[in-house]
Amino acid sequence: MRKFARVVAYHINIRIKFGERHCSKVTMTSKRKRQEDFQRVKLKVGRKKSKADHITDTSFKSKCIHLSKQLKDGQSSLTNERKLNITDLLSQMHHYNAGIKHSALVGLKELLTTYPSIIESHISNIISEIGAVFTDKDSAVRKAAVFLLQYLVPKITPDKIAPFFPLVSAHLSSAMTHIIMDIQKDSLQILDIFLEEYPELLIDRSNMLLNNFLELISHQKTSKEFKRRDEKSSWTLAVSVDQKIISQNWRLNVLIRLKKFLYAFARHVAKNIPDDEFTETSKKKPTRESQDVSWIKHTSRKQFINLYKHFEGSSFQMRTFVMTTAQADEHNFSTRNLKAFTETIIPLLIECWIEESPGTVTGDFSEKLLCPSSHHLLQQVLSIISLLWKLCELQDGQQKMDGWLRRTYLADFRHHFMSQFPYSVHEIVKQKKKKKKSNQDSMHLQNGLDHLLLNLTLCDIMIPLASCPTVPEDSEWLSMIRMFVSEKLNQGWKLNCKQLKRLLDVTNKLLNIQRNRVATEKLFHSVYLLYQQRELQLSVRSMLLKFLKKVYLKEEDVCHKLGRSRSNILSRWISGLPQQLANLGSRSPQLSAIIIDTVYTAATRSHIELLQSLQTAACQIYDPNEGPVVLLPPESQKQLVQLLYFLPYISSDLLTCLSKCCITERLSPNLGSTLIGILHARSSFASWSCLGQDCTMSNQDYFSFVFSSLIGFSAERLSWMQGTKHTTHVSKTQVSPLCLYLTDQQQFAHHWMITKMSETVCLHSVQQVQCGAPRRYDGGRICSAILNAVCSSLSSVSARSQCFEILQNAVIKHLGELVVLPDSTAGSILYAINTLFDQSCIPSEHLYRFLPSCCYSIFSFLLTIGKDFEHLPKRDPLWSACISLLSMLPNVLKFMLKDLQVSRACQEELPVIAQLLCLLLQNIQLRSHMMANAFLVQQTLQDVMNLKCCESQEQWLTDLQYCFNTYLPKQPHESPSFSALY
Repeated sequence: MRKFARVVAYHINIRIKFGERHCSKVTMTSKRKRQEDFQRVKLKVGRKKSKADHITDTSFKSKCIHLSKQLKDGQSSLTNERKLNITDLLSQMHHYNAGIKHSALVGLKELLTTYPSIIESHISNIISEIGAVFTDKDSAVRKAAVFLLQYLVPKITPDKIAPFFPLVSAHLSSAMTHIIMDIQKDSLQILDIFLEEYPELLIDRSNMLLNNFLELISHQKTSKEFKRRDEKSSWTLAVSVDQKIISQNWRLNVLIRLKKFLYAFARHVAKNIPDDEFTETSKKKPTRESQDVSWIKHTSRKQFINLYKHFEGSSFQMRTFVMTTAQADEHNFSTRNLKAFTETIIPLLIECWIEESPGTVTGDFSEKLLCPSSHHLLQQVLSIISLLWKLCELQDGQQKMDGWLRRTYLADFRHHFMSQFPYSVHEIVKQKKKKKKSNQDSMHLQNGLDHLLLNLTLCDIMIPLASCPTVPEDSEWLSMIRMFVSEKLNQGWKLNCKQLKRLLDVTNKLLNIQRNRVATEKLFHSVYLLYQQRELQLSVRSMLLKFLKKVYLKEEDVCHKLGRSRSNILSRWISGLPQQLANLGSRSPQLSAIIIDTVYTAATRSHIELLQSLQTAACQIYDPNEGPVVLLPPESQKQLVQLLYFLPYISSDLLTCLSKCCITERLSPNLGSTLIGILHARSSFASWSCLGQDCTMSNQDYFSFVFSSLIGFSAERLSWMQGTKHTTHVSKTQVSPLCLYLTDQQQFAHHWMITKMSETVCLHSVQQVQCGAPRRYDGGRICSAILNAVCSSLSSVSARSQCFEILQNAVIKHLGELVVLPDSTAGSILYAINTLFDQSCIPSEHLYRFLPSCCYSIFSFLLTIGKDFEHLPKRDPLWSACISLLSMLPNVLKFMLKDLQVSRACQEELPVIAQLLCLLLQNIQLRSHMMANAFLVQQTLQDVMNLKCCESQEQWLTDLQYCFNTYLPKQPHESPSFSALY
């Protein structure tokens, strides 16, 4: 063994030595190679250095390439600053980490703010994902969702969000009934946003939301507790164990939202009811258009006119888009549900006030002074009860729940609310110490307190519980309310519009249940004293006017039913309105419109005191310069004109004012025609009596008014025209002594219409007319509507010969000696004579002198008018009036041909005379009369040829000779060349 061990050791030693030698040899070789890598190659002289293997070739050239735009991937979309699109952001809202959800909401708001166009395309996903975080446990996530909703909701219209609103309302209901208090608080902020933008959609879920409100402030009693207490309500107030907010503050926050919701609900129910307090605040209230009756068609004899009631809007409503399921009935808030909710909520409201009321005791007047927090809570409690009363009134229809409300709640309300009426606010001195953040909700209650609105809300609740039969029984607390209202009305000048409106509403409710004249007169007196205050705001005075008008109409109905006399206070007020209207003028068209409407309503009811006052102030109201009839808008002007129908007597002074108003352009032509028609209906020439009244104006005054409207210009104006003979506004001729003053087209049109209307309105009456020239009232410019109205009135007189004699006497007296006559006046005179003339009428010699000159002056003007576009519209009416007169009165044509003093005409006027003769010969209506006066025509033709100075034959002379040879020697025949009239 020892020998073997020695052999083994020997061999091992040999191998070790051999390895050491081999390793040293390898190590020396590797070191040598490494040194060779770093040795520099020594080049010999004259040889170039060889290029390295890794050398870079720099012989290339580069150029810049500009890309205008890059290709985008088809799946790319709009992103925010973090390069996240809307899909990424919405998917992150499902993440378990609250921070990621919060950043997703912030990023979504950033993305939608930058690119609002993507809202509509992703509205479904956005709404569903935001609604899902309403109940998130992290407060930061919920606040981010609220901020996003505040931006997003105004961008989405109700019709676009309506299909998704059931899901949103379900998330909101889940948040409102959540077990975590902070989630409930944030749900109220979400509810505020939806109430502001989508009240109609929330109302469709009213049944569910109202139950949620109950669960926010109360809980249901257990069956044992409910049976033990023997109470009607199964709900009791919940006490908050959260130290962050006091129970009363939490209830106050909930009640504020409940009031907003009930107010929106009441506005929704009352939106189709006119003159309601919930509809007056709408942006655009529909106006009711008055119905017109045409005097031209219906004043000639007694006729029955069917007037149909005018509806502002149909009561039919389309069902909402949301209510499409079979379970829609469970969301509707019916009368039965309203009664059940009222039975539940009112005991809770009373309980809230009972818990707060002991803290109101302060000082000697503790029974009436409220601290700010108590005032705010009581205001919300009473406002909710008042809105419930309003909903009961609107939804219940004719079957009112007043009896049930009185039996159930009158005793409790008298004990808990009326025992300390009226309330006032106890001001608390502000402390300089900083308040904790948890009490900030109660600090803002001191701002905006109004104890008057608080007391008026209580009055709104209590008065409907009383009725006419129960007034003696309720006289104690009703007298308290009546005294309070009277006191505040006496201080009404200190109130703003909102306070005054509420005060007048309470006054109206008191008047509805009061039938005692002494009590109502005191209230009337208080309102009337407030109305007489000076320097009232326009809105306040308008509100008082509307209130007094409403009260006046109700009082009229009551007086008619009960057979008692009118209120002295209201009679005094209504009789003073006409003078107020005259003094007001155009300073306030809105207030004037209310006064006119009130006066018109009272006049239709034959209020004697008002009609007498209106008669006294009529000349001021209808003053043509500064009267309301010419200063107010057209609608008010129309009512003032219609008021003339109810005046007891129309004096000559008033007719003077009306004549000036009628012929001025400050009244429209149709309104001027209506005025003439109404005056004709009040005259003795109407074919039907006016409400059985005697004639209210003299015949002489009436004809004076009609003639003044027919002339259309005052005496001073006509006198001024006589000095304008040599101006460019006058059409002159040397053949006729009468020149025409050229009025502008607007004047002419206005004059012509009214004159024609006056001649057609009064077609069939009067048996006896006194002859004589009427007095002529001063008047301004007249219009085409005036011509129609005047001629209509004149032609309605049955004694045509006497009426014609009156007209011709007036024309000769006032126009016969004039040298310059307006063209509209000349045309209206011709038109009136055409309308009135019949076989029994005998024109006077003076009229035969005036009419030929008038006709020739018109013919001369029309033939020399050329292409003057300003006067071209006058051609047809003036030409037809002259031709009609010449065909009706052949002697006028004879005198016109006889008086053609061609020798006095200048060379420029000879073509005009020749052209006139040609046109008269070609006219079918005058051809027989021209043949009868062939000698005068031939003599005129000879005079024209003698005076012609040119040796060459001109075309106008050739045409005249041709017409003379064609129509006069032979029987007149129809020729295509001359059948067309001028």
